[in-house]
Amino acid sequence: MAEPLRGALVTLRPTEPGDLPELVRIRATPEVAARWGTASDMAAQVADEISDPGTETLVIEYAGRVVGAIQWWEQTEPTYRHAGIDIYLDPAVHGRGLGTDAVRTLARHLIHDRGHHRLAIDPAADNHAAIRCYTKVGFRPVGIMRRYERGPDGTWHDGLLMDLLAEELVD
Repeated sequence: MAEPLRGALVTLRPTEPGDLPELVRIRATPEVAARWGTASDMAAQVADEISDPGTETLVIEYAGRVVGAIQWWEQTEPTYRHAGIDIYLDPAVHGRGLGTDAVRTLARHLIHDRGHHRLAIDPAADNHAAIRCYTKVGFRPVGIMRRYERGPDGTWHDGLLMDLLAEELVD
């Protein structure tokens, strides 16, 4: 993606080397670390995620500053073609609609520009704020994935699989 994607509130753009310190700071906040995990070397962890060839990570900008990141990947096998999204946002800007705008902006790009008919997202089943955000964009619950991910505390937690068909996008 060469050009930034502009939403009603946020801009999504490719990451740059100078974004790393702010993304590391956001990932290390207790609220984000509780969902995304911790690492002994968070800078290396975030740098690895940004450089993962199977996932595209975009910076979320609001009011001229980096407030989070949103990632997407795609399954290109024609029989199962679809894309997935993941996001984290600085807790200092929660509750302003920025997450919803970022997810909606990326979903619009994946559907209209990349030609996907279906998108998936998989929040923790107890992450009610994220589930509300994704529902506002048009994602619907598909089902609970039991003991889906290991949390930072070492125990397994359920995930909620949600998907969105192109015609269900709430623009």
